[in-house]
Amino acid sequence: KQKEWQQVRRGRYVEFNLMYDRGTKFGLNTPKNSRVESILMSLPLTARWEYMYEVEDDSPEGQMQAVLKAPRNWLLEDGGAA
Repeated sequence: KQKEWQQVRRGRYVEFNLMYDRGTKFGLNTPKNSRVESILMSLPLTARWEYMYEVEDDSPEGQMQAVLKAPRNWLLEDGGAA
C-alpha cells in the first residue's frame, strides 16, 4: 500500500515537472544542443499514474493529504518563541 502511494506521488511529481516547471519546459523546448537525457535524469526511475486515485481518509496517506490541502500559517499562530 505504501509503495503504491509512493509511486502515485512520484507520478504527480513527473506530471508537474513535464507540464508546469519552467526550467524543464525550457530545456525540452530548446531547439539545438539540448540534452534531453540530462533533463529527464531528475525524474524518478519508477512512477505510477492512476485516474481519479483516492486514498482512505483515516489512512496515513489520507491524513497527509488532508494536511497538504489545508496548510497552516505557522507565523501567525500563538505559542511560538518570541
